[in-house]
Amino acid sequence: MVFDIDMIKSVYAAFPGRIAAARKAEGRPLTLTEKILYAHLSEGEASEKHERGVSYVDFKPDRVAMQDATAQMALLQFMQAGRSKVAVPSTVHCDHLIQAEVGANPDLAKAKDKNREVYDFLSSVSNKYGLGFWKPGAGIIHQVVLENYAFPGGMMIGTDSHTPNAGGLGMVAIGVGGADACDVMAGLPWELKFPKLIGVKLTGKLSGWTSAKDVILKVAGILTVKGGTGCIVEYFGEGAQSLSATGKGTICNMGAEIGATTSIFGYDEKSEAYLRGTDRSEIADLANGIREHLTGDPEVYASPEDYFNEVIEINLSELEPHVNGPFTPDLAWPLSKFAAAVKENDWPQKLEVGLIGSCTNSSYEDISRAASLAQQAVDKKLKAKSEFTITPGSEQVRFTVERDGFLGIFENMGGVVLANACGPCIGQWARHGADKQEKNSIITSFNRNFAKRADGNPNTHSFVASPEVVTALAIAGDLTFNPMTDTLTNEDGQQVKLEEPAGLELPVKGFAVEDAGYQEPAKDGSTVEVKVAPDSERLQLLEPFQPWEGTDLKGLKLLIKAKGKCTTDHISMAGPWLRYRGHLDNISNNLLIGAVNFFNDATNKVKNQLDGSYGEVPDVQRQYKLHNIGTVVVGDENYGEGSSREHAAMEPRFLGVRAILVKSFARIHETNLKKQGMLALTFDNPADYDLIQEDDALDIIGLDNFAPGNPLTVVCNHSDGSKDEIKVNHTYNAGQIRWFKAGSALNLVKENAI
Repeated sequence: MVFDIDMIKSVYAAFPGRIAAARKAEGRPLTLTEKILYAHLSEGEASEKHERGVSYVDFKPDRVAMQDATAQMALLQFMQAGRSKVAVPSTVHCDHLIQAEVGANPDLAKAKDKNREVYDFLSSVSNKYGLGFWKPGAGIIHQVVLENYAFPGGMMIGTDSHTPNAGGLGMVAIGVGGADACDVMAGLPWELKFPKLIGVKLTGKLSGWTSAKDVILKVAGILTVKGGTGCIVEYFGEGAQSLSATGKGTICNMGAEIGATTSIFGYDEKSEAYLRGTDRSEIADLANGIREHLTGDPEVYASPEDYFNEVIEINLSELEPHVNGPFTPDLAWPLSKFAAAVKENDWPQKLEVGLIGSCTNSSYEDISRAASLAQQAVDKKLKAKSEFTITPGSEQVRFTVERDGFLGIFENMGGVVLANACGPCIGQWARHGADKQEKNSIITSFNRNFAKRADGNPNTHSFVASPEVVTALAIAGDLTFNPMTDTLTNEDGQQVKLEEPAGLELPVKGFAVEDAGYQEPAKDGSTVEVKVAPDSERLQLLEPFQPWEGTDLKGLKLLIKAKGKCTTDHISMAGPWLRYRGHLDNISNNLLIGAVNFFNDATNKVKNQLDGSYGEVPDVQRQYKLHNIGTVVVGDENYGEGSSREHAAMEPRFLGVRAILVKSFARIHETNLKKQGMLALTFDNPADYDLIQEDDALDIIGLDNFAPGNPLTVVCNHSDGSKDEIKVNHTYNAGQIRWFKAGSALNLVKENAI
């Protein structure tokens, strides 16, 4: 048993009283989201009403989960916090550092050798501080969490933006940066702006080619990549209850692509079946005892417009399979219109690779439905015309689907099974020929499809669909193929049609695994030594950031004015840079190398105001740091969308950037900047973005009166002697301003521990 049943009993015991107090405070029925949030408020706040989208509230999460790429920095920070053991159940999952190249076994063996130093560090630091450790090959964090740790009504934070996957089992699970995780592991409350609520009412029932993935692809098309910012999305209705628990997880997982804080479904018979199917009947029994608290009140769902800030309704019986992309996960195309879109936009029609699996779609149900199509291909004498890869989500799923013959079916079709790891989904893909940067198309069942994300090629047109649609299109090798209506020519020259996919939500024989890959922490970690070699290029002990000097910031140089979409992949790329996630100095060499410079439309080429030359962003910034000159980064809308990686905030802080000034922020990135003691500012008038010039020296005025709700002023001193004064806003509360003044949130944590 890896889950903490006593902790869950304690959470459930508090539910009735907390929810009664919340009803009294709100004076009305409650949504499921509100019930769980109120049940996890810190002491003293549970009986007070909190204004959505306005109030900052302290919560007490039940657990923390971290993947290996972000865990390195999070645990390096925790080592500075002065604590001897984590205060809440916490785990580390080794899934990000395994590169897909040949196949599961050789790729895993290579990763263990290549990353031995990092794995040894994570294993030893977990042992020392009481964290559970999931070894490389055990699986992708979100699938492992869903199978082992997620429970209805719980609250979890995780250092990965797709942590909301656990919402499929009714958990408020939120992606955060490592500094947030550090706080919770140190026993401190965790702060979040009380979210607004979006209700998605699902009616009808899925059938045929349509799957749970199509629900979130449809929602992404409606809300766009920033439509869920500051909101929790709650799914309800008869249609929601008809979806499998893992299908719900898929929907919640990809809620990160609309910027949502998290997404959630209520506890129902499908949830119970999954808990029992994954050897957690004890949790199911406890959940049944408070079942009425693990869903929204009936009055809420009867009149959702009265209780949610926004309501969307989708009839699953009418929902069509979707394909989203390219280059953004919210460009949604119903399958019936996708072929025309491919031709009209001159996207490469030939499909080079189809990839299924990942944390979003690697359940037993997903694999079995895709395998039913692969078996049809074999039976109907069809060979996959595209390359085809399968990424199992966990060793438990992999072992079970191999036992049940599904992996063999894929291999018969020409598929390659990859390691139980993130792989191509996060750019860990040694794709042959990608360096030629040829225009091509791939389709995946992953969650994110930004340019260059999967293979580093900006000309790879990446599309997102369900595993079933991906498999069918890989068989056809053609993006314009519609498996619902079109036929294919087999080896005998006959026209054959693929039948609707079929699968099972849970294995008839139950799940099985020989070695799940879990390491229990040492009972006493006081004698465990955590080694970090002084000359390591992978790991580096941290030094505290300097506190604010107590004055306005003047004479700052403009580092870059980023144009258009600037995600965390643009700010701090993944792929080959993952090897440096534990070494702040080395990874800072990728700072903003993917951002487009407004003044020359080039990437990684900015003006050095010290000598007028143009250089790479990190090199220019290091020159400013050498001369003790602070800088400002200017950005566009939804700056920092995408991954939760706090390196995108730590790198500019480490290299001497003092402020990020943008039209708007993605939630996680804004919080990460605040945690690291940086100024995260927004234009009061977005049009003032146009006033920023390439040679500007910038002053930030008003910091002596830095207070919640008080705007600041940025003075743009132009090279011709003229100047513009720009009003800028911020969302700092009193506690966050203390982070800024102390130099970082971690500095305050350490002070309180001494």
